[in-house]
Amino acid sequence: MVKVMVVEDTPSERELICSYLRAGGYEVISAIDGKEGLEKFEKNLPQLVITDLVMPGMSGLEMCRAIKKKDQKVSVIACTSKNTDLDKMWGMKQGINIYLTKPFNREELLQAVRSLAGV
Repeated sequence: MVKVMVVEDTPSERELICSYLRAGGYEVISAIDGKEGLEKFEKNLPQLVITDLVMPGMSGLEMCRAIKKKDQKVSVIACTSKNTDLDKMWGMKQGINIYLTKPFNREELLQAVRSLAGV
């Protein structure tokens, strides 16, 4: 079973994403910010990370850079309202594999996960 970590500071959005993933058959770990996400990444070693970019404390981009230093093979999906071309290009340079802008739908998210998880 593919292990996915969801890092989102808005509780309702975090729970919605987690419910989509669980219904899709994924093992899900969640964190409320980048700092907790990095800690849980090191303990649980998920194959895929889904993160918001704008969070208090450690941002999703900072967390992504730290995760990629530890494991270049981990895939990262950004789910964010930051939607300019510059935001997207900068995110890709930081190691984000797929950039989804909010709002997104369940199928869009699951297709992105399937494409990176190889299932």
